[in-house]
Amino acid sequence: MTDPIEHVIVLMLENRAFDHILGDCAKVRAHAGHGPDKLNQYNGTDYSQCAGAARQVIDDPCHETSDVLVQLAGSGSVPENGGFVLDYARNYPRLGDPGEVMRYHADGTLPAIHTIAASFTICDHWHASVPGPTWPNRLFVMSGTSLGRVKMPNGIMSLNLHWYDQPTVFDRLNEKKKDWKVYFGDTPLSFLLVHQWEPENVVHHHHMTEFYKDAAGDPTKFPSFAFIEPAYMNPGANDAHPPHDIVEADLLVARVYNAIRANDELWKSSLLVVLFDEHGGFYDSVYPKKTAVPPDHHTEEYDFTQYGVRVPALLVSPYSANAFFSELLDHTSLLKYLQDKWGLGELGARTASAASFASALQGEFRDDTPKVLEIAHPGVTPPPKQGELTDHQAALVALSQHLETMGGEDANVIAARSRQVLSGAQSQMDAAVDRVEAFISHQKARVGQRTA
Repeated sequence: MTDPIEHVIVLMLENRAFDHILGDCAKVRAHAGHGPDKLNQYNGTDYSQCAGAARQVIDDPCHETSDVLVQLAGSGSVPENGGFVLDYARNYPRLGDPGEVMRYHADGTLPAIHTIAASFTICDHWHASVPGPTWPNRLFVMSGTSLGRVKMPNGIMSLNLHWYDQPTVFDRLNEKKKDWKVYFGDTPLSFLLVHQWEPENVVHHHHMTEFYKDAAGDPTKFPSFAFIEPAYMNPGANDAHPPHDIVEADLLVARVYNAIRANDELWKSSLLVVLFDEHGGFYDSVYPKKTAVPPDHHTEEYDFTQYGVRVPALLVSPYSANAFFSELLDHTSLLKYLQDKWGLGELGARTASAASFASALQGEFRDDTPKVLEIAHPGVTPPPKQGELTDHQAALVALSQHLETMGGEDANVIAARSRQVLSGAQSQMDAAVDRVEAFISHQKARVGQRTA
């Protein structure tokens, strides 16, 4: 049959495991024959999977590769995935209850995500590409490799930035003259990639306000590939990364879905992939296989032979069935799908060996899909004042400092911003957003000057 999907839209959220988000959904329970029912043991106590996951997890579970390998190891009488509570307790010894990492969101408590899961295709064996943190996993979804790196930067005193100059999906789309855009909340992580700094690529980056305008406009002018990055910084963070309120991420999912669904012609030609980059230290019951293909010869910090923890992944389209897709997938499966769909160039050995989910999108057009998702949610409150940056935010501040060197700004402005960041976490977040804005404006102006 003719491929009806002309627009692939990816919304990638942060740091939640499959069981933590979707394990209690009635559809998942029926498919598995039971609900989440595994346990961890720590200090002689059993910690079972149970409902009641907090909307805001103040003590962010650790998810560096060293932590994830502890989480995946056995502990007590639990042979695999037995170290989640152990790792959480070791990293936060003053915790009253380290069982938070075993809890899941009860069916219906995330109205948008759970409605989508109940209506479209759930990929129930989609794993993070790396048993590790955000940056390497996002590098994999955009390029198929992290060039041997799995460690996150830790602010100005430990920048740990690397020259990620590998070919990207955006480069491959450029080669095929396929239009693409990155829509972002505040500080796009696509700027981790060196090629994305080129002015001709920077012009493809737009605030989320532009996404809603584009989605309401002429579908023939909507990009072939859209990558949506949530807001990572407060106020307004909606990325699902602890300690941020998971409800804000659910509301973002609803707004994105509603924007696409409201434009009938766009809806009829689109695939929305709702995805999480990695598990964020939260428990999942499926042990990730050690059969992953390393993407290249880089093994500076890891050998890349094991997949990361299973994450929520939803294929949302009028051509995706209300079903499950249970082949083993990771983030490079998205790249594989795009390669096969548009004849894109190679993106590493992991992508070449990855399974595609294309067969999940070959159904007849459905007219029974939800027309609108709930965007109201009881009890949404302003976030508390943030006393310190999360590790992810600190890494973004480090990235923004590097971008600032290419922003073409006056030295006095840079000096003033440097003084500003000394006044606390919010000032550091504000400065990071300002740096990114200045960088984008400068690069877009350069393109304007070339075309004038």
